Amino acid sequence: MKINGQQQRTIWEKDEMTIQIIDQRSLPHELVIENLTTTQDFMDAIREMHVRGAPLIGSTAAYGLYVAMREGLDPKAAVKALKATRPTAVNLAYAIDRILPTLQSIDNQSDRMQAALHNARAVTEESVVDCRKIGEHGLTLIEGIRQQKPDKVVNILTHCNAGWMACIDYGTATAPIYAAHDAGVPVHVWVDETRPRNQGARITAFELKEHGVPHTVIVDNAGGHLMQHGMVDMVIVGSDRTTRTGDVANKIGTYLKALAAHDNHVPFYVALPSSTFDWTLRDGVAEIPIETRAAAEVTHIQGRYKDQTLAVQLTPDKSPAINYGFDVTPAKYVTGLITERGVCAANEEAILSLYPEQQ
Repeated sequence: MKINGQQQRTIWEKDEMTIQIIDQRSLPHELVIENLTTTQDFMDAIREMHVRGAPLIGSTAAYGLYVAMREGLDPKAAVKALKATRPTAVNLAYAIDRILPTLQSIDNQSDRMQAALHNARAVTEESVVDCRKIGEHGLTLIEGIRQQKPDKVVNILTHCNAGWMACIDYGTATAPIYAAHDAGVPVHVWVDETRPRNQGARITAFELKEHGVPHTVIVDNAGGHLMQHGMVDMVIVGSDRTTRTGDVANKIGTYLKALAAHDNHVPFYVALPSSTFDWTLRDGVAEIPIETRAAAEVTHIQGRYKDQTLAVQLTPDKSPAINYGFDVTPAKYVTGLITERGVCAANEEAILSLYPEQQ
């Protein structure tokens, strides 16, 4: 994808000693490139949301494991420390768990380090390919809606940021949108602001603007109103963890959008790569761990005043706040899952038809 007309990814190698990322806390007002050189740098970047989004967290953790091997840390201990940074996003565990057995089988530190680097690169490139394929499969759905309303724009609502900033390139929920836009299909995106960190207003809007996709930022609670008045043709969101039965954990507020879409007969799709499935879970509401983040994200808001980015307080002094990072949308409210292998219904039989190796 592009920033200022130039091709850009969210994570890349400056050299074998330094991994670079876009520090997303500074968007949209500043483009800050951050150097990660120590294991602690990677843990801080994931925990404090310099990077965010399930696929990008997975790639960052994989590179973090490489740096941990360069520092001579025990592979199992490094994996445990990295996993603790963000418990809900299953891509994090997926990325480093797939590398761990290889590292444990190698005694030489130099060889272990090179194996970790090779695998981090593989995880990253696989994610890019998966997102591109998600876009191709989702484009078919958008084109189908377009055929039902010729000479009109397809209006798509999305929640949080499941764009290329949440991945490495293309995005998950946005991949079909970019594919449609680039194919000449007229689309318009309703962008939920997504309190409390406003990833939609700050990041989704930023990347859509940079790519030239028509969009409008809305407050989180406007989605139901738009659906009631026929102003939303489909909803596409991402996922941080999806069970084998189709329950979806995503940014807090997704469940309410799914309920509104169900009530107004608006198709509700979830775009995700296979690395976001947790094949060990069946009941998302009961089993998916929900991260609770700092209350300050709720009581304060970040914005731009003149030439400064500031955090200002919204709530009365001493008013308590709680900050659940995610909620779970039961499979019955999900029209379909858009994966790198195709589109399927949100139920175990349909999911396993795409991933028979998980039987």
